[in-house]
Amino acid sequence: MVKILIIEDEKDIRQLLIYTLQYAGFTVTAGRDGEDAVRLAEEEMPDVILMDVRMPRLDGYEACKLIKTNEKTAHIPVVFLSAKGQDTEIDKGFEAGASDYLLKPFTPTELIERVKLILKESGISQEID
Repeated sequence: MVKILIIEDEKDIRQLLIYTLQYAGFTVTAGRDGEDAVRLAEEEMPDVILMDVRMPRLDGYEACKLIKTNEKTAHIPVVFLSAKGQDTEIDKGFEAGASDYLLKPFTPTELIERVKLILKESGISQEID
């Protein structure tokens, strides 16, 4: 089963993401900040990480850089979820190592389709209904 790690500091958004992805058939683990992201990426070895950018303790950009410099987790695609849609913010996300950048607000269908695309691009062929 495909495992997704969600990192989001806002509880309501985190719960909505968890529900949406579990409903779509994914196994989901969640954390609240960049430090959780780095720790849980190595502990859980998810297939994809969906991460907010602006978070306490360690922002998404720094967490992504740490994940990408760890040989155990460097292969895991990171998708930023952010309301910050300026070109400089998006460029900073890709420079940190992100595979994609999804702007909030997005629909549940858009989120699921984007995750499926990232999985396909990563060579994960497990079917998700």
